[in-house]
Amino acid sequence: MSLLGTQVTTLALPLTAIHAFGASDEQVGVLRFLQLAPYLGLALLFGVWVDRCRRRNVMLAANAVRLVLIAAIPILYWLDLLTMTPLLVIACAIGIASVLFDVSWMSYVPALVRDPGHYVEASAKMGVSSSASDVAGPGLAGLLIGWLTAPVALVVDAFSYLVSMVSLLLIRTPEPKPAPPETRRHLLAELRAGLSWVWGSPVLRALALIGFCCNFSMITVWTMFLLYGTRDLGLPSATLGGIFATASVGGLGGALISRKVIARFPLGKVYLIAQSALLLGPALLVLAAGPRPLMIGMFVASFFVTYLGLGVAGVIIVSLRQSSTPQAMMGRMTAAFRTLLFGGGALGGLFAGYATGWLGAWGALAVAASGSAAVVIGIALSPVVRLRELPVPAQ
Repeated sequence: MSLLGTQVTTLALPLTAIHAFGASDEQVGVLRFLQLAPYLGLALLFGVWVDRCRRRNVMLAANAVRLVLIAAIPILYWLDLLTMTPLLVIACAIGIASVLFDVSWMSYVPALVRDPGHYVEASAKMGVSSSASDVAGPGLAGLLIGWLTAPVALVVDAFSYLVSMVSLLLIRTPEPKPAPPETRRHLLAELRAGLSWVWGSPVLRALALIGFCCNFSMITVWTMFLLYGTRDLGLPSATLGGIFATASVGGLGGALISRKVIARFPLGKVYLIAQSALLLGPALLVLAAGPRPLMIGMFVASFFVTYLGLGVAGVIIVSLRQSSTPQAMMGRMTAAFRTLLFGGGALGGLFAGYATGWLGAWGALAVAASGSAAVVIGIALSPVVRLRELPVPAQ
């Protein structure tokens, strides 16, 4: 439910800016940047803190903050107090709460799934949850925005965080309290230890750098396509939501088949094929032409291939990260990844806005698709593709 709310927010905030204020390409890029920028400065600090406390309490607090902030947008809209400036501030504040939630939930899973042999299964099921929200979120957001307008649709979004909080409270498995340190803790030392752990492992280092490039590509393409579809093609919000929702079935399918594919084929080869699909999918957006139904079909195919690759690769990536990291380091490892992944996304959103303003939406998409395809070379040379199975769990 929390991820479903995030999907609605992702589409509703930029469409609020476009339709309510006539935001420029650059302003939409800045808005997307501010949603993700907190990951650049705060993820590592939050990761150290999360390793010191119970994660469920942190997740509850983060969702409570997001509920209040998102509910404030329609209230300000009804009071005629919503302008671009408060929308940018709220977007950044939502991003800060999202950082806190994201560095906690992935670290929380191993506390519930005690047997490392079940990490792939747990990651696959979490991937199904994530992909299901990807399928339902954009379509729901598009329909709600078309029916209620973008600011009012956020009321439903706020409610999703309330349901998420209730579901977290219903978890009965006790979360172990982090063990007290043997020596006095130092923030910078713990921060350095987390970064050293990720950077010192060839597999984790490759996953982090490739993840940065993939997220930069995905957010860049997503933002450019939103501007292209809205401004150049005049597609309504419901159609845009329908494109993302239909294509996201690929992500759900990828997560569902991931366990069987990983069990049957070498892990590294599956990772290479899945990530290549993710990075080559945007080329179809550039090639889309002809009658409107054909173009929309190619748009769906492009995002379908991307989400299919993401659905399979995501399970492999999370499983590798969890098996390669001890529990005491899990929050800091997650934070280091979140910093790079969402830092790439933040820079991608900013780049998308300005590149679209300079080159036009189609020209910017062509540049982004070419850069995305080039990353496949780096993946083929990475140590991850040489793995046949998950490594022995780190202690």
